[in-house]
Amino acid sequence: MDRSSPWTWSARPRSTVYGETLRKVKGGEWRRWDPRRSKVASGLLRTAGAPERLLPAPGAHVLYLGAGHGTTVSHIHDIVCHQDAPGRVVAVDLSPRCLRDLTRLAHERPGLVPVLGDARRSATWRAWLPRKASWVFQDVAQAHQASIFTAACARFLQPGGRGLLSLKVESDRGTDAAALRAKVEQELAEAGLSLDEVIDLEGFEDDHLLFVVEGANGA
Repeated sequence: MDRSSPWTWSARPRSTVYGETLRKVKGGEWRRWDPRRSKVASGLLRTAGAPERLLPAPGAHVLYLGAGHGTTVSHIHDIVCHQDAPGRVVAVDLSPRCLRDLTRLAHERPGLVPVLGDARRSATWRAWLPRKASWVFQDVAQAHQASIFTAACARFLQPGGRGLLSLKVESDRGTDAAALRAKVEQELAEAGLSLDEVIDLEGFEDDHLLFVVEGANGA
């Protein structure tokens, strides 16, 4: 990672997903992870702690809610599904258009599982994640985002696993940013999730906060 952006070791060299910069080196290739197009990437640059603690481990099984067109998903895939780390990325999105893009991406990236589904209705897609995930990320443009996230973590996040919630502070109308943050922090605590950090993404993703949590051990 340099000062302006993180980089991931490409699981599919000589191939771009969204026109990102590639850097060829002996033995493979790095892909620039654009922090202005990824809340995880901007979180890596803004965190007060060690950036790597925000990321899943190679070979992990992870759940991504609100996968979009695959920008961030492709970099998470680089990390967990590299040749020497056959992990699994279950990417859920409600949009058929996004699913088409994710499906095309999955054809080139083994271990990426695109799923058309509503983050609030896990019963319709939970079969695609047969075991609990060590990393859950959520970025959905729906009301009650914190409740959706805590329910997903309760069902799918393994004890001690890492969860990241991307929250647009204007999502709940009539609630100012400070009050919304306090409300979300309370919901996370009541769900048994330990809050590690709240990262302000201003400048990369305006009006967005990234909540970083850890699942309760023995949950």
